[in-house]
Amino acid sequence: MSLRSYSVVSGFFIQDHLNADPALIGAVPPRFGLIDGSDDRWSNLCQKIQRMNEADDQTSYKLFIFGRHGEGFHNVGEAKYGTKAWDDYWSKLNGDGELIWGPDPKLTSLGEEQARIVNHEWRNESKYGLFVPPSRYCSPLTRATKTCLLTFDGLPTSANHPVVIVENCREEYGEHTCDKRNTRTWVSTYFPEFVFEEDFTEGDELWTANERETHLQVTIRAQSVLDMIFNTDDNDVISITAHGGIINGFLTAMGRKRYALPTGGVLPVVVKSTLQ
Repeated sequence: MSLRSYSVVSGFFIQDHLNADPALIGAVPPRFGLIDGSDDRWSNLCQKIQRMNEADDQTSYKLFIFGRHGEGFHNVGEAKYGTKAWDDYWSKLNGDGELIWGPDPKLTSLGEEQARIVNHEWRNESKYGLFVPPSRYCSPLTRATKTCLLTFDGLPTSANHPVVIVENCREEYGEHTCDKRNTRTWVSTYFPEFVFEEDFTEGDELWTANERETHLQVTIRAQSVLDMIFNTDDNDVISITAHGGIINGFLTAMGRKRYALPTGGVLPVVVKSTLQ
């Protein structure tokens, strides 16, 4: 059982509103949704978080910037056949003779462009105090690692702070071939810039063909990532590049309702952690 509980500190981003509509807000709103439009907006936010962290030893606060991967070939497959047929049949195959979506599909050209749009917004907001977080975490699935690479391409990052691949940042797993990952060797070969968390296995030991992970299991897994970050990471700003399902697992663990973040979308959240 976790020794921490989590909640969202609202009022900083347009996505915080209880009636926020992801379809109207879009994947990458201006300023990533930050309400403050001043030239010092990101510095202001970081200073507020720092002050909150100084107030109480039992609570701590971090800004999480969640990025959902760009469109992958599995997204095209689901759109082609519809969600019911996808879940019931097509998702359990590797493709349909025209599309290949499993295992571990790549981004489409649109998906890559979506990641470049995020990169453009990072570049623009860097003029107003937004910096690449020293702490960046990523799912091991190819669509996420490629999105992460394109998101931060050309931005000032430190070689001392590479992206860390975390198994528990992956998508809901089981049954769907698109959620079966490649080997550690494959990932390290194609994404040598990234490093792995300790004890990351060579093969995928979680995915099974006959059982799908439940929403509750995803939430428990997401909370374990939050625990790890709040227990071991001193940075106040955290980047996680992942998937719609696990991002909603994070939100549920924070007591926030689900949010249908579009592919290639960004969702910033200020998170409060309280020691029990």
